[in-house]
Formats: sequence, C-alpha cells, structure tokens
Amino acid sequence: MSPRAGNAGPRTLAFVESPVQLLNVLEWAHAHTPGAGLTLVVLSPVDPMTRGQLRRMAELAREEGYEVRWEEARGGASAPFQTIGGLMGVLRRADRIVMGDPFSRYVQLLLTITRASELVVVDDGTATMEFVTQLARGERLVRWHRRGARPGPRDLLFAPVSSSARRRLTPGGDRRVEVFSSMPIEQTPDGVTVTANDFAWTRARFGPPRITKGADMVGTSLVETGVVDADRYLEAVSSLAKAHGARRYFAHRRESVEKLHRLAVETGLEVVRPDLPLELIARRGPVGRTILSFPSTVVHTLPLALAGTEVRVAVCDIDPDWLTRTASPRAQGFLDGVTGTARDVHRLSAVQAV
Repeated sequence: MSPRAGNAGPRTLAFVESPVQLLNVLEWAHAHTPGAGLTLVVLSPVDPMTRGQLRRMAELAREEGYEVRWEEARGGASAPFQTIGGLMGVLRRADRIVMGDPFSRYVQLLLTITRASELVVVDDGTATMEFVTQLARGERLVRWHRRGARPGPRDLLFAPVSSSARRRLTPGGDRRVEVFSSMPIEQTPDGVTVTANDFAWTRARFGPPRITKGADMVGTSLVETGVVDADRYLEAVSSLAKAHGARRYFAHRRESVEKLHRLAVETGLEVVRPDLPLELIARRGPVGRTILSFPSTVVHTLPLALAGTEVRVAVCDIDPDWLTRTASPRAQGFLDGVTGTARDVHRLSAVQAV
C-alpha cells in the first residue's frame, strides 16, 4: 500500500476512461505530495478489451491504497443521467479534479458541475500535445484526427458545454491548472503548470524486464480512426516485421478483431492482446531488444518506462500515401510532430510496400 494513501490532504477526484489514463493518474499521485482522499472514478466504456485492462489497472490502484469507484457510465440510455446524479455530491466536495481526457464530452459535462479550484490533466496519449496547443491559442477543443472536419449536429448541440469546459480549464483567479505529461509541450498556456511524468512509479513497481533476442512490434489504431488505409498499414507491418525479425505484435486495445486476424494470417506475427498498458507489459517483460512502433504515444513513454535497460525503441514514419482520403488535413503534420519530438528513439524511414 502507498504510504501516501492514508495522509491528510485535499479531496481529489480523478476521472478516467482508459487504462493509460488510470496509469498516469497513479504516476501523478506517486510524484506529488500527499494525495490522500484520492478517489478514482472509472467511467467505463463498452469495449471489452478496454474494460478488461481497466479492471486490472483498478486492482493495482486499490493495492496502492486508493479508492476506486466503477461507473457503468455507458450502460444504456439512462446511464449518463444516473452516473452524473450519483457523482453530484463528491463532485461538489472535491478540492481537486484530475482528468485524463479533456476532449471527452463526459468529462467536459462534469467540469460544468465541479467547484474545485485545482484542475489537473494527465496524459491520454499524444492528444495531450494537441490539447495544450489548443488551450494556448484559445481554440475550441477538437481531437487532432477530426481537425478540419465540419462540426456535426451533436457537436453544435454540445458546443456550449465544450466552451464552458475550455473556460474552466483556463487558469484565472483562484483556479489553478496543471498538465502532468511525458509528451513534449512546446507552447504552454499562460498560468498553466507543466510537470514532467518520468514513469517513476512504473519503474519502481515493475521490472527490470528480461530482454529477448529479436524485435517486438506495437500496434496502432490509426486504421480504426480513419487516418491510415488498412491495406497500406498491413503491407507496412509485413515489411517492417521481415526487415527487423519481429515475432510478436502487441495490439492496440482499439484495433478490430478482423484486422488483427488478417494481420496474423498475412504476416505470421503472434498477435498479443495485452491485459495492461504497454508501458507496464514492457517493464514487466519479457520484451524484445528492439521495439518497433509507428507514430504513437509509446515512442515517448516507452523510453522513460524502460530507462536503464538495453531495449531500443524504433519508430517508423507514416508515408503520406498511406493516408485515407478522409484523413484530416492536420494528420500528416501531427504524426510527423509525434515522431520528430520523441527523445531516445531510433527513427526509421517509411517502409516500402511488399
């Protein structure tokens, strides 16, 4: 149990919707002074793999001495109303709110209710880079892969709530805002405190890993989000695996079953569906001497989680020809930025199709 868990301190309420967000709340709690009264509220999604990883992460959080509150936030039409109604009391009593996804409509709605004077945003992957940039420029909060798209009816209906959330996330008066991140933050909004996440809790809790020969590959959901063409992606995975002798493919939790089946058949890679975020899986081991990835969060986080080991992280650029016709005009520049700003990684040119 964490020695911090029982100390007196501000009442902290953390909202998470993914395993990575929960991991980064644990890292934030580990890095800060007494985080007592920390209650983790899991706004559970419906995806089975994400739910499974969240349950495993919730177990780790309880082992650290934190309270975990599991909410079936998407379990039917009435679920959001029941969830928000049940959280009203703790929301109003909280001194500090920690959140993993400021783009989430659920979180934005909850921000309109809380009176907390301190707001903390922990990493939800590379989207954190975009969030900080948009906040600094005073822009509306839009996920990077949707930039340039015309707002739909639901976007227009939700616009007042999103605008209110953006104002709440802007420091002013007695309201303090912190971003706790392992991502490169180049444009910091006025008044926002940026704290580096170096994955100290992960390194202390797991490993060091046993290192095997050969390479492992890390999957991405760029196909599922409509950014990269599926055929081009599979061709690139096949070429990369052959060039580097990769044997295992660690699937992203959002990758479709159909795509993963096709990938296994066409490439011969062993598809692994992790039960924990990859940072913990890699740190726990065994792990290949080289980890191959396309532009994604792990090119920033894995070098930190694996610091002090001999594992090399290599990132392969995304060829512009792989992008779909419907990909956001912002996509190529954003992906190049993810790769270009990564530290302690080996950069690979875009592979050729097989």
